[in-house]
Amino acid sequence: MNAPSTLTRDLRADFPGLVTREGAPWHYLDTAATAQKPRQVIEAMARAMGEDYATVHRGVYSRSADMTLAYEAARRRIAQFVGGGDNEIVFTRGATEAINLVANSWGRANLKPGDRILLSQLEHHSNIVPWQMLAEAVGAQIDVVPLTSDHRIDLDAAESMLTERHRLVAFAHVSNVLGSVLDARRAAELAHKVGAKLLLDGCQAVPHMPVNVAVLDCDFYVFSAHKLYGPTGIGALWARADILEAMPPWEGGGSMIDRVTFEKTTYDAPPQRFEAGTPAITEAIAFAAAADYVAEVGFNAMHEAETSLVTRLRRELVAMNDVTVFGPEDSAGIVSFAIDGIHPHDLGTILDESNVAIRAGHHCAQPLMDYLGVPATARASFGLYSTEADVDALLDGITRTRRIFGKAS
Repeated sequence: MNAPSTLTRDLRADFPGLVTREGAPWHYLDTAATAQKPRQVIEAMARAMGEDYATVHRGVYSRSADMTLAYEAARRRIAQFVGGGDNEIVFTRGATEAINLVANSWGRANLKPGDRILLSQLEHHSNIVPWQMLAEAVGAQIDVVPLTSDHRIDLDAAESMLTERHRLVAFAHVSNVLGSVLDARRAAELAHKVGAKLLLDGCQAVPHMPVNVAVLDCDFYVFSAHKLYGPTGIGALWARADILEAMPPWEGGGSMIDRVTFEKTTYDAPPQRFEAGTPAITEAIAFAAAADYVAEVGFNAMHEAETSLVTRLRRELVAMNDVTVFGPEDSAGIVSFAIDGIHPHDLGTILDESNVAIRAGHHCAQPLMDYLGVPATARASFGLYSTEADVDALLDGITRTRRIFGKAS
């Protein structure tokens, strides 16, 4: 999966979205929200939507058969990308739907009153709200693991909190706000020691590091295509084959059935059991093209480049006495910060005037904001197309913003 480095060429040339309408460079530092798309992905989706397009799994004509082969090949590619089997990958609308699928299928079938779910303080709302809804429906309880002083999930605290009443542990593999990386293998050991399953939210992990679900020893892994330089509207749930086999369907309709009568319906085997209706055909093919693109660039090269940018930006921000930087020093491509007396929304608006795009807000992590004691943070997040020029533009914009607010440079 780790191909030789290609960062020596100008990867930005592959991304048509990295320029303004006037043709000026756009300093896009919001990749953690959604990544820009390379031409290779755009072209793969255009071909699938154009000259190659047909339905899948139904047609007896040759183009439908060809598209079915391409769609299932995309499933195999995504499975390979995370080290799973193709019968263990369910295509969903994204990681949010994948978590809801687990909650409403596995969760409702396996949790009962008095059972417990363990989350962490840094989770995205998508890894909080579905479990709250499930807990309310079945009478389960939720426990929350605190963070360490450098803003990682405190696994020592998790170990002391876990009991045999815990049925599920659901953690972010990488925090979307702090960039902190979970020791996922240890989390799996702790969960399995008390008989609980481990679900990992891998949205921020798969764009930055190689993932092998067998090595991680998790039970569920969810991620979205659009954060992996692919299209919106599609993501994936990986789950162990034996777990999927035992899970009841969540949604009913076409494609997920074996035999339908008014007296009784029987269901297809996984993963089709969980893919009711016409699937996101063109998106799946583009998803696979995105995985190919990232693999061709190589995680080693990406990690080296992103680490250099994170290190420099953190160093420059820490040197400003009115700036608080959150998260660990080795954050995975994400730097969140706050400037005294300047709301992140104001900073983001002024930066936009200089063609610099950051995220400003609570980042769908309001409990984490409460924990950090701030209403919002500014977040710069890097991708494989990010450069030193992006950091220069951000720092220049921060200097300009501080001047506007009457602060010394």
